[in-house]
Amino acid sequence: MSMNMSAHILLIDCEDDKGLIYLITDILYKLNVNVTRNDEFVESDSNHFFMRTEFEGEIEEEKLLQVLADALPQGASIQLNPKKNKEIVVLATKEHHCLGDLLIRHRFNELNANILAVISNHKHLQSLVGSFGIPFHHITHEHVSREEHEEAVLRTLSIYQPDYLVLAKYMRILRPAFTRQFPNRIINIHHSFLPAFIGANPYRQAFNRGVKLIGATAHFVNEDLDQGPIIHQEVTHVNHRYNVKDMSKAGKEIEKMTLAKAVRLVFQDRVFVYGNKTVIL
Repeated sequence: MSMNMSAHILLIDCEDDKGLIYLITDILYKLNVNVTRNDEFVESDSNHFFMRTEFEGEIEEEKLLQVLADALPQGASIQLNPKKNKEIVVLATKEHHCLGDLLIRHRFNELNANILAVISNHKHLQSLVGSFGIPFHHITHEHVSREEHEEAVLRTLSIYQPDYLVLAKYMRILRPAFTRQFPNRIINIHHSFLPAFIGANPYRQAFNRGVKLIGATAHFVNEDLDQGPIIHQEVTHVNHRYNVKDMSKAGKEIEKMTLAKAVRLVFQDRVFVYGNKTVIL
C-alpha cells in the first residue's frame, strides 16, 4: 500500500448523524495522524453535514478512505487531497485586469496554484503573459465553428492536464459538451450580482438604471449560462456622479478582487458544491 507523509485535506459531506465529528476524528486518531485544523457545518433544512479537516502524518490512503466509507452514512462523499498548489490554465480574451492580477499574484506565490499556460482567442495579451515567462497559446475563433474552436482549446488543454480552468474575462460562451468535461472545475468572473445585467454593456445598463451598488460574482461554470454555483461576491458603492467610464473602472477593480478571493477559496479546498450552491469552510 502507498504511504504518504505530506499534509492532507479531508473533505466529507453526507447526511447528518449524531457523533460524526467524533467518529471521523477518532478514525484519524487511531491511524496516528495529527489534526491541525477542523471546520464543520450542518445545513439544517436538508440535514446535510459538511466537514473539512487538515491533518499531517504517515497514512495509507486507501485504508483511510475505506475505513471512512465503512463508518459514514451511505452515499457519503469523501475526498482526500494533498495540501499543495493546484495546476491551472487561464483563459482570457482582450481585457487585462483580471489576468494581470492573477499573473502578479502567481509571481508572488499568493494563488495556491501554478499557472501552467494562458489560452486566448486574441493576441492582445500575449506580450503581458510572455513577460511573466508563462506559455501563451493563441487559438483564434475566427473562420471556424464554435465546436471546432473548442476542440482546438481541448487539444491544448490535454497537454497540460490542469486541475482547474480560470476564465479571466474570457468572452466566449462554452458549450455544454465542453463544460461537462470539467465539472465544478471551471471558475468564471461575472460583472454583476447574478442574474442582474446579463449580456452586453453591463455598465451602461447599470448607469441607465441609476444603480447605487455595482458588484461582481465568481462562480463555477455549468451547462446553464451564468447559473453555476456561486463562490464569492463583492460590491462597491457608486452614485450619480459616476459616468459609464467611472463605473467600468470601479467594476474592474471589484472583478479582480472577487476572482482572486474565489480562486484562493477553491484552491485551498474550502468549497463544497451542494446542488447549485456552495458551502465554504
